[in-house]
Amino acid sequence: MSARIYLNVGREKSLLRKHPWIFSKAISKIKGNPSLGETVDVFDNKGNWLAKGAFSPQSQIRVRVWTFDMQEEIDRSFFYRKLENAKNRRTFFIEQGNLTGYRLIAAESDGLPGITIDVYDNIIVCQMLSAGAEFHKHTVVNCLTELYPEHSIYERSDVDVRKKESLELTTGWLHKPLETTQTQISEYGVNILVDVEQGHKTGFYLDQRESRRVAGTYAKGKNVLNCFSYTGTFALHCVKQGAAKVTNVDVSQTALDLAKQNAELNTLDLSKIDFVKDDVFALLRKYKKDNVTFDMIVLDPPKFVHSKAELTRACRGYKDINMLAMQLLVPNGLLLTFSCSGLMDANLFQKVVADAALDAKREAFIVERLQQAPDHPIASNYPEGYYLKGLVLQVN
Repeated sequence: MSARIYLNVGREKSLLRKHPWIFSKAISKIKGNPSLGETVDVFDNKGNWLAKGAFSPQSQIRVRVWTFDMQEEIDRSFFYRKLENAKNRRTFFIEQGNLTGYRLIAAESDGLPGITIDVYDNIIVCQMLSAGAEFHKHTVVNCLTELYPEHSIYERSDVDVRKKESLELTTGWLHKPLETTQTQISEYGVNILVDVEQGHKTGFYLDQRESRRVAGTYAKGKNVLNCFSYTGTFALHCVKQGAAKVTNVDVSQTALDLAKQNAELNTLDLSKIDFVKDDVFALLRKYKKDNVTFDMIVLDPPKFVHSKAELTRACRGYKDINMLAMQLLVPNGLLLTFSCSGLMDANLFQKVVADAALDAKREAFIVERLQQAPDHPIASNYPEGYYLKGLVLQVN
């Protein structure tokens, strides 16, 4: 018999709306002695059964819900079914974009809290970020070997959030190790090199796929500045769609070197692409001082907000960088600006960008809104799954 979690009065409301998190302060008592990651049954204060979830004794999120169905067992069949359903839901998008790189499991949004799984051609990358995910890791991997028998599996559970779950950071091969951690993926006819060991996140930013495609549609004939360019994938789409010039800017020479390799892989004209190693904030100020202008600027910065305490400071950072970018645009120039910070909601981000336009003494018009690619779904019961916000602005 599994351990039982009883909630304080009124704290069952979020569970009745199928939200998958139970915070420590919501719990009134625990019957039994559940271990890290073990499945527990959750009841309201009157003893009514609510859910089954994974227990994490040190985390602020004390239980992450696996199921709201009392009859559903958390076993191999459960995980296989979740993985197979997620794969089937993505078939349309995979075929539509001729994708060989995509997100298979987006954690809570796919009903598997703390589990992220990305497919990069012949390599599957798993990220187990919660106690429950770690507890069932080998079961998940076993299911993947059946669903994807030809693939190798690599683990990238090297994110600091694991420490909040009392878990150590870990990486390495889990199945069919290869001699290299590099592979190649394709999206909308653009080829991209990925290193699943050294790359950001699980190896690459799959979530910006649709935004990269959209950027290409705006870029024809334009002089484009690609800020925080990482491996230059916005530039690939822009040049392929006829951009006159693209300047990639990043602080990492390693990323810029891979950006050049990506351009060569796609047989693009390298005379149309510059690779600049610099701090974006500093370079934008230098461009302003030197009266350098661009027809189009892409601002895709790293995550500025890691906690609510950082939100005010992050807003200043977003405002500053958007103001600088607007000042460098020619009249009617285009700004594609993004925030990948989950704590920065869409309305606040729009307000920050509006304030940036005021400070830049420019008029900005929203012509399109962008968000994470459809293989990074936003479950209706889990609004926190919406984290990537983007605006396409015409700036006068």
